Amino acid sequence: MQSSKKKEPDKKPSISYWTKQKCHCPVCKKDFRHEEMLSGNGRMIAGGLTDELHRIYEPSARYGKVYPLIYAIGCCPNCHAAMFWGDFPVLQDKGTLERIYDDEENRLKQVNEVFPYFNLERERTLYDGAAMYYMALLTYSKMDVAYLPTLKQGIIALRLSWLCRDLDIAVPNHNFSVMAETFVRKAIFFYQQAVINETARVEQSSSISNFGPDIDKNYGWDGVIYLCGLLEYKYGQQNDHELRLRKLEEYKTAIARIFGFGKSSKNKPGPLLEHSRNLYEALTKELEASTEISLGEM
Repeated sequence: MQSSKKKEPDKKPSISYWTKQKCHCPVCKKDFRHEEMLSGNGRMIAGGLTDELHRIYEPSARYGKVYPLIYAIGCCPNCHAAMFWGDFPVLQDKGTLERIYDDEENRLKQVNEVFPYFNLERERTLYDGAAMYYMALLTYSKMDVAYLPTLKQGIIALRLSWLCRDLDIAVPNHNFSVMAETFVRKAIFFYQQAVINETARVEQSSSISNFGPDIDKNYGWDGVIYLCGLLEYKYGQQNDHELRLRKLEEYKTAIARIFGFGKSSKNKPGPLLEHSRNLYEALTKELEASTEISLGEM
């Protein structure tokens, strides 16, 4: 005799959870739920590392494709202030808090124009995560230099370009590839401006606790210099040829100086050293080819 009890559908395996302690938003003074990604049990299967120092995670049979990056940003559903979780408890500057609060309408409008269907109340999706990163990019633009907003915007913009590429793979033909190009160019500006501000002692970006750029490893200030050169080489402007060559020459020198090519580099992270060598060779090749063309035209 068959049982009349219906078989319950398999429960979707959890990827994240809501922490017991809520996050306090210093902007609107309200608490909201803090979502974190669960670890272990094969949720994150680390794959290769791209030349942009982005860790690729392989999909698993149980959890499918996961995007650990999306859980690194918090966004208050009350005032739409978004930032790295660690910045919520330390943000105290009155002028910064007022600027972020007063900019809510503009911030929300800009994000809705790009990610109109995001939802801050549910377990976040790749789409929601990308929207939160864009909200954070706009939030940090209102912060005082004491909170090192320039480099943080660079990291956020670079991650946002990665997330948009993932979105383009998941749902092609929705202009996410165009958005990825837009955000990576923003990353170029912020990374290079952070170095300029550091040199001029305007903003001590080198004191940041974690340079990323991804969540799996901290590549330090050397990683920042490397990414300045890499992003310029891959995505920098092509219209002004002389300006491009001048910048590439500067980054070639900076990378050689930092990584001590031809000397001992045992204290440098292996993957970063390897990618830096590859970039150095690519820069050398383009600069030499340009010199040969110039000599041929004389």
